[in-house]
Amino acid sequence: MNSKDSKKTVGKFALASFLNDLGSDMIYPIWPMFVTQILGANMTILGLIDGIGEAIVSISQVISGYLSDRLRKRKVFIWLGYAMGSLSRIGYAFTIAWQQLFFFRILDRAGKIRSAPRDAAIADLSDRANRGSNFGLLRAMDNLGAVFGITVCIFFFESLGYKNLFLLAAIPSVLAVLLIVFGISESPKFQNRSYKGLSFAHFDKNLAMLFVLSGIFSLGFFSYSFLMLLAQKIGIQDTWLPVLYLVFAAFASATSIPFGRLSDKIGRKKIMMLSFVLWIGICVFFEYAKNFWSIMGIFALYGIQKGALDPVQKTMVAELAPPDLRASTLGAFQMVQGLIALPASLIAGMLWDNINPQASLMFSIVVSIVAVVLLCFTNESRQPE
Repeated sequence: MNSKDSKKTVGKFALASFLNDLGSDMIYPIWPMFVTQILGANMTILGLIDGIGEAIVSISQVISGYLSDRLRKRKVFIWLGYAMGSLSRIGYAFTIAWQQLFFFRILDRAGKIRSAPRDAAIADLSDRANRGSNFGLLRAMDNLGAVFGITVCIFFFESLGYKNLFLLAAIPSVLAVLLIVFGISESPKFQNRSYKGLSFAHFDKNLAMLFVLSGIFSLGFFSYSFLMLLAQKIGIQDTWLPVLYLVFAAFASATSIPFGRLSDKIGRKKIMMLSFVLWIGICVFFEYAKNFWSIMGIFALYGIQKGALDPVQKTMVAELAPPDLRASTLGAFQMVQGLIALPASLIAGMLWDNINPQASLMFSIVVSIVAVVLLCFTNESRQPE
């Protein structure tokens, strides 16, 4: 596949990602109210449903990455993942009891089987000169889909209601399925590789270090929900919370491509270092935020931080991984990140409840500094393509 065709294929992957996120983020702002107020579940049930969903995400990505490399297939996992997301939203529309949500939530989050094979496919289609830009484009379209999805929810939820909004949210992912099935072919370069099976023996010291330092950073990385609670504590009204998410998503979308391109020029490590430092800054700034505009600034900075971190982190993993094991390695990396999210949330919550929110912020600052130090001793991949 020549460079022009590769660029078009990456663009199709990015468009499919935009469509899927457009649908999923139509639901995001109303999901807690739907589960608790409409279906009558308590907060424990909501946490259980979401917790099981995140566990499924971690497991599904490592399994799909392994199978993708072993079967020499990317495409089937990608379109099947989008289809599962669409079907789950249709299921939400017809759910009448919270007990039914477990099946559809598992189906929804299992749709993440698309992530590792898709990221590996983009890495296969790229080289060192444009891999950061390509991953930046993917993340930009992800976040742009979130911007449009949240906007649709804000303006049309009142007139559509839960059921019709869920059904509407299923349509973009159907379009993503059609785009992948009929618009993209498997890469012959990838299909002709041999599969040796992933083991720690394939992890050179830099890849192993990247897993470790990223895990440490994730241990202190708050979820979006945690930041929202901090904003509420400062005095931000509930009606403004979707606006904060829009600010975050808009800045993440706007900065992903520039940071990806910059990493192609100056290196991945410097941009990842910047993202870690920005997160430390966010934790510090929360100590001094007192009004709506300062919170808006923090969420804008949060979007910039994600715009720097997400594409470059995946690019580094893809470049440090053996080319014939990229999906397996990316799946393993994303599984580790997902599994660490549980103790990270638990630690943040315990510090918040038993000491104060500032203790959670301080813990995050300390572990982020440790990640920065370890990153200083990690080299970037310069493997031949």
